[in-house]
Amino acid sequence: MTSPTFSLPQSERINSKKQIDRLFRGGGSKAMTASPLRVVYMAEERGENDGEPVAQPDEQPAPKKEPMAQMMVSVPKRFFKRAVKRNRIKRQVREAYRLNKHILTDELDKAGHLKLSMCFIWTADRMLDTAEVEQRMTSLLNRLREKLYALTPKADASKQM
Repeated sequence: MTSPTFSLPQSERINSKKQIDRLFRGGGSKAMTASPLRVVYMAEERGENDGEPVAQPDEQPAPKKEPMAQMMVSVPKRFFKRAVKRNRIKRQVREAYRLNKHILTDELDKAGHLKLSMCFIWTADRMLDTAEVEQRMTSLLNRLREKLYALTPKADASKQM
């Protein structure tokens, strides 16, 4: 287990329309809720080319480490008309994820072959304290970790014994 890195670089955020469409319309995504947060997630094999430009054979670019988990946050306008409130909730959710993402990344390190795309959606019409948002995020990430553990091959566990 490595020490957690408490950062959320741009590479760990979903900003590609293709990736968003694949997450919501692809059919391979699943969802779970810890009210008022809902996470829609999709586990894929790592190493896929996600629409990135492919380098020519004669070029030798520096190897770019693909993030194990990418996320995005959505707060519907129907719950909060004012952008100030929507942005505050998005900041709270991103901060809660940033501080607790090690729960997931440790499991993804063990799996080695999985890449996770997630969208956190706010489903309530009231704002919560940051501590409460972090508690719900921790609950969701722990449940998601258990789901990912079920996806990892069991042959690795028998070799360790």
